[in-house]
Amino acid sequence: MSISHTRARRLVAATILALSVSLLPSASAYAHGVVGKRFFPATIATDDPFVADELSLPTVSSFREAGENGEPSTRTEEVSAEIAKRLTDEFGLSVGYGWQRLKTSGESDRTGWGNLELGAKYQLFTNAEHEALISLGVDAEVGGTGSRRVDADRFSTITPTVFFGKGLGDLPDSVAFLRPFAVTGLVGYGIPTQAKSSQRTTDPDTGDIDTDIERHPNVIEWGFAIEYSLPYLQANVRDVGLGSFLGRIIPLVEFAFETPTNRGESGKTKGTINPGFLWAGQQMQFGVEAIIPVNDRTGHDVGVRAQLHFFLDDIFPTTVGKPIFGK
Repeated sequence: MSISHTRARRLVAATILALSVSLLPSASAYAHGVVGKRFFPATIATDDPFVADELSLPTVSSFREAGENGEPSTRTEEVSAEIAKRLTDEFGLSVGYGWQRLKTSGESDRTGWGNLELGAKYQLFTNAEHEALISLGVDAEVGGTGSRRVDADRFSTITPTVFFGKGLGDLPDSVAFLRPFAVTGLVGYGIPTQAKSSQRTTDPDTGDIDTDIERHPNVIEWGFAIEYSLPYLQANVRDVGLGSFLGRIIPLVEFAFETPTNRGESGKTKGTINPGFLWAGQQMQFGVEAIIPVNDRTGHDVGVRAQLHFFLDDIFPTTVGKPIFGK
């Protein structure tokens, strides 16, 4: 959902060291995120197409965003969490929240909570033979639930979204080395509940009152991830002897973009390219990615993002990890 940030990397590293041994996979198959022979991991910068019971805690990131209209850039550090819960096998809900620190040159650091994020997703189509799936969803950033200190919007944004995933396991034997590749992605349309907002400021010297108008355009949110699954290579193409740890790594590159469509911002795309890797065990996964801006409107420096993600449907398959309605 929203493409998160902070210095809690030490906490993440310590948690991973403690969990890696205990959560090493004990079976070759995953219950979570599987279509046919394909395991689709939970991606970080772009939401994955699966409906599942899962918990991301924490997601941490740090990235310097470009300033607007000549203003200085701001480094945003964030720690966030998101939990998703299935109501049925095909339909689920999610809730996310994050704490932020904003660092702008010449100003004091600002800290506070971002807006609450809600989501719903329906897994519409699944084809095991061709390792393909399509889901429909809607996300909502709830305006006014975050802190003004970190510029959390006072208005809400509703984003209907189409998600997709496709593995290449159905390719012929002549190109078997390509079978571990998979692509997941999304296309959404963000609609703010308020087209513009105004803010009055008073000049401390003259006492004059100025009114600043900020326009809030509709935005196409789009992105995709290209993955090469070493678990798939080992289990379904050729065992190249990577072992139980290296054989669980999934290198990937994620592309996350947003393109305004109106209100004076049409076509001014921002986005990041996010190369990294995921390590997927039976009950959890860990991922690290670089955050590389695609243009000057996005930023100038490379950032970093990391996530610890738990598969609740594998950890608690008979209780909180199963759908509320149905089997």
